Amino acid sequence: MLRELKGLAKETAIYGLSTVVGKMLNFMLTPLFTHLLLPAESGVVQTVYSYIGFLAVLYALGLDVAYLRLGRRAGKPDPGAFTAAWGAVAALALAASAAIHLLAAPIAAGIGAPSAAGVVRLAAWILALDAAALIPFTELRGAHRAGTYATIKVFNIALTLLLSWVFVARWGWGVRGVFLANLAASAASLLLTAPTLVSLLASPSRAALSGMLKFGLPLAAAGLGSMVVQVADRPIMTRLAGLGPAGIYGSCYKLGILMMLFVSMFDQAWKPFVLERAERDGVDRLIARVLTYFAVLAGWAFLAIALFVGPLARAPIFFGHALFGRAYWSGLAIVPVVTLGYLFNGLYYVMLAPLMIDKRMTSVGVATWIGALINIGVNVALIPRWGMMAAAWATCVAYAAMAAAVWWLGRRTRATPYEWRRLTALGAWTGFLWAVSSAFGPVVRTAALIAYPLGLRFSRFLHAEEANELGRMLRLPSFLRPGRAV
Repeated sequence: MLRELKGLAKETAIYGLSTVVGKMLNFMLTPLFTHLLLPAESGVVQTVYSYIGFLAVLYALGLDVAYLRLGRRAGKPDPGAFTAAWGAVAALALAASAAIHLLAAPIAAGIGAPSAAGVVRLAAWILALDAAALIPFTELRGAHRAGTYATIKVFNIALTLLLSWVFVARWGWGVRGVFLANLAASAASLLLTAPTLVSLLASPSRAALSGMLKFGLPLAAAGLGSMVVQVADRPIMTRLAGLGPAGIYGSCYKLGILMMLFVSMFDQAWKPFVLERAERDGVDRLIARVLTYFAVLAGWAFLAIALFVGPLARAPIFFGHALFGRAYWSGLAIVPVVTLGYLFNGLYYVMLAPLMIDKRMTSVGVATWIGALINIGVNVALIPRWGMMAAAWATCVAYAAMAAAVWWLGRRTRATPYEWRRLTALGAWTGFLWAVSSAFGPVVRTAALIAYPLGLRFSRFLHAEEANELGRMLRLPSFLRPGRAV
């Protein structure tokens, strides 16, 4: 099984390279903005981007995943299905963005940023351009053209970074400059995906579109719930605490980027990987084993981020200044909680696979809306009392609830043999290392990070057969192979 997973690992690495490089470039904007934008201005950016994330799910109609599942046969695209999916998304995007443009002033007032009508208009056309490129990007993923996908994504982020520096740092355009840079980069990405788009345009298939919508719309409903979990905290924070705290919270939230990157790059490769194997024998065992391996790596990543990112943010490594502006330091305590939330989100993605394979999209929607309602409820109830920490824990608990829900719903029709004993031991070991090291300095924290894999190695966490196979794959000497007695 490990050799079969090499394909998943390879594509995860390629997607991961684009995601890591791109997101790290994008992340460089956050320290920059903490030095150039006031917390209230940053609050406008965080709030509007939250709504962009939510609306992007509506624009997609779930047709990206539906096209991967139904629009490609035997590894080849169906031009009629491709054109139908792209046309539906593009038409909706054009109409919706035009409406947002016309209603920008009342929308800006409604989201708590009445002076941001111009920013709302720019956001509308960012949404439209990104939607027009969505299905071509999906085809690149489905065709395993990970290199092309990665190149375009990295270029998009690099261009955004460059233009943001020019517009905000050099020309002083403030919040408006942030969105103008994004708009230009989105237009460039659409142009770069145009060859894929043009090569597959054909007469749209109504039958294919109908099937994809039946599959995709419930998934879009689920995606809306998932997006509520991801972004609802910032608009609620704006409403209940003001733009300033929302700006601090949103900026510090991004310090969980490394775990978010890990989860995102895994998900980019995981969905096409598991859907291609949906009809094969042993897919349930494959899903269970992937969950265990993902949890091992995610637990290690959690420790690294939770223990070291906060001190790093205060370090004078940004052109002689602290990485984050001092005005934003009050939000650094949320970083471990945010990181843990992303870990649960990754578990959710893995355990979502049985429901996707069985096309139980309504159940996916139920699970995500459970998380969404928990998130909204905790935010509304506790932000007035506990502020940013309440918002961070609301998101973390919501992701955990979503993972539990997809597991419970999935087991009703598919007996996926998740390795709960190993997962419990892994969670206990990770939690123990976090608890005993977080109150100490860098030496103890580094020791905890080193102790994590050593504990798994000497406890024989890996089964004998997978330990031996892993050792052969990595060409380790027999005495270094994981799980071998010493």
